[in-house]
Amino acid sequence: MSAALMHGELAPAQPLPWSRMWHNSQALVVSVALHSAVVAFLVLGWSMEQSLPEPVPSTLKTRLVMLPAEPVMAPPAPEPLPVVTPAPVVEARPEVVKPKVDPQIQARKLEQAALARKRVEEQKQAQVEQQKAAQQRAEQVEAQRQQAVAEQARVAAADNARRAQQAAAADVRQYLPISKQAPDYPQRALDKGIQGDCTVEYSVTPQGKVDNPKVVGNCHPAFIRPSLVAAATFRYQPRMVDGQAVTVPGVRNTFHYKIQ
Repeated sequence: MSAALMHGELAPAQPLPWSRMWHNSQALVVSVALHSAVVAFLVLGWSMEQSLPEPVPSTLKTRLVMLPAEPVMAPPAPEPLPVVTPAPVVEARPEVVKPKVDPQIQARKLEQAALARKRVEEQKQAQVEQQKAAQQRAEQVEAQRQQAVAEQARVAAADNARRAQQAAAADVRQYLPISKQAPDYPQRALDKGIQGDCTVEYSVTPQGKVDNPKVVGNCHPAFIRPSLVAAATFRYQPRMVDGQAVTVPGVRNTFHYKIQ
């Protein structure tokens, strides 16, 4: 037997027939017991449902009670939110590193800048002097022009005056008065010592008579009538134009009333 254990493997043990039958009988008994318990439970439950009495319906009584309405409180006003001022942001500027400058180069640049400023100032001064000179020349030219204009105006005025005098002399020669009668001094003016002048304007007809005499300017009422009567008696030599006598309008004569 010891040789079999050393040189061979043991064969598996075979179960005995009576132990297998025992296990099968135990399983059958357990299964029958379980089915019997289920049938008994079903039968007992059905009989209990048949024996229970019917439930009596219950009545629920309610009562309505009115309570006073509670005052509605206004919702509290929301508190203002605090204003948060943002902190200023300071930008970090990069540090500027100034390059080193040679003193001689810096001095040369300053000298050149000073010379440039001096040249600019000299140019400005020259421009100002040129402007002043041009303005003086313009003023001289304007003064000469004004003098020339004034001289031309004076010559023209003198020429016009000479021509007017010549025309007036010609007109006077052409309608010279032939007879003039002095007016009578009003008696009431003499009594009151009234003196004055009275100018009468009229036209000289081609026949040399006075037409439409009228008083112009300031004239005392006492001198109007005698002045018009005296002017109506005047006689003139007619004015001749191209060999024909014409009317001369706007002839004036002033009467002087003075007590001697």
